[in-house]
Amino acid sequence: MSVTAPRSLHTIPVLRLHGAAGLLGFLIILTFWATTVASELFGSPATVAAVKQAIAWALLLLVPALAIAGLSGVRMAGAATGPVLAAKRRRMPLIALNGVLVLVPCAVTLAVLAGRGDFGATFQAVQALELMAGLVDLVLIGVNVRDGRALTARRAAATAA
Repeated sequence: MSVTAPRSLHTIPVLRLHGAAGLLGFLIILTFWATTVASELFGSPATVAAVKQAIAWALLLLVPALAIAGLSGVRMAGAATGPVLAAKRRRMPLIALNGVLVLVPCAVTLAVLAGRGDFGATFQAVQALELMAGLVDLVLIGVNVRDGRALTARRAAATAA
């Protein structure tokens, strides 16, 4: 006879992984955004180019972090329903599409343009798009983090009761 631990015990490592990956993704995007603004306002063209190159390379960390956050969230939620989970499920495709269709191409394009020293109108337009899309993802991920923390607190309170 096999005894299985309750679902909540199985999900503790996944919960920690999910939270860490989501927070890491949020902090990376925030760092991209802040360093971009700071380099544009106060840096030299060489500083802007260095920031754009670093952002392009850091995508190798950001993309897996967000994928892990999304996949672990799906695993934890399973077939569960509820308004908070439904809202998180609605936001995730927007976050992913914004990242894949806007942020990643912008980051690569800006790294190429900056590497060539081309900071003209195309660079500025792509930079503006990247900043707006990054802000959208920061808000959406931030709301998901908030909702995830609320779900975790509710789960802990229900377990303690």
